[in-house]
Amino acid sequence: MDRRSAQAPSAVIMIRPLHFSPNEQTAKDNSFQNSAVGMDQNDVAKAAYEEATSAAAKLEEHGIKVHIFEDESTATPDSVFPNNWFSTHPGGHVAIYPMFAENRRTERRYDVIEMLKSEYRVQDIIDYSGLEPDGLFLEGTGAMVLDHIDRVAYAIKSNRTDPVALERFCTHFNYEPMVFDALDESGTPIYHTNVLMCIATDFVLIGLDIITDTERSIEIVSRFEDSGRHVIALSNDQIAKFAGNALELQSSNGRVLALSSVALNALTSDQIAVIEKSTSLLALDIPTIELAGGSVRCMLAGIHLLPRYI
Repeated sequence: MDRRSAQAPSAVIMIRPLHFSPNEQTAKDNSFQNSAVGMDQNDVAKAAYEEATSAAAKLEEHGIKVHIFEDESTATPDSVFPNNWFSTHPGGHVAIYPMFAENRRTERRYDVIEMLKSEYRVQDIIDYSGLEPDGLFLEGTGAMVLDHIDRVAYAIKSNRTDPVALERFCTHFNYEPMVFDALDESGTPIYHTNVLMCIATDFVLIGLDIITDTERSIEIVSRFEDSGRHVIALSNDQIAKFAGNALELQSSNGRVLALSSVALNALTSDQIAVIEKSTSLLALDIPTIELAGGSVRCMLAGIHLLPRYI
């Protein structure tokens, strides 16, 4: 297996929102989220639109293929984070996920799926959204951080990650589930695993202090070290600044780590030195979008499919 390509996709899907705002339905269990108090909503939406536009352009400048879709709906404030409602997988597989917040369920767009089917080799689509009436949720690669090389799905227990739904995904897609508890400083479960950890080809960014079970934390570190990766431990403050919410991508000039400017500024020089041994850093300026409690990784739905025409 080519370790370079297995973890880092070379193409992504982004959604550019016209009516972005922090989502009131997700604020209760997302401690990373902030309200736009004192800010005009039109200004917030305009700023988020411009940030998404600039981020897509910067990715393309660095050799990443970006498929960008417009969202004109006023009912989908979190649509800028498409990685939660679908994911793609080698072999031509696509998964569609059940979402916890009701207004996030309308983010699912079948024009996105149709584009994937027309431009990439899609063999099947497994739709888990029918689990929503039963209260079973699994919010995609927000709820899970996937080690595509060692086939492990890391997942924090939360409202957004049901163990039954996780087990079904892992059975269908041949991953081993690795479930653990992680709490913020107020004792609230971390809402998504991808704010806690980023798995790259040669390193892992992870907030170990937030994992409540010490033995589980040691096991996770051992897993990564056994796979030859360098484990970069992030502090709670770095996690709060989205340093764990990054995504490794394969550009035309090598691998890059896409993360926000806030996240990059939170990293130490020693941590940056480890990352830059194998991967270039690509900072995207998205302070308005981060008000919604997610960052760069949440904005990028990686495409792990072969192009239909090559």
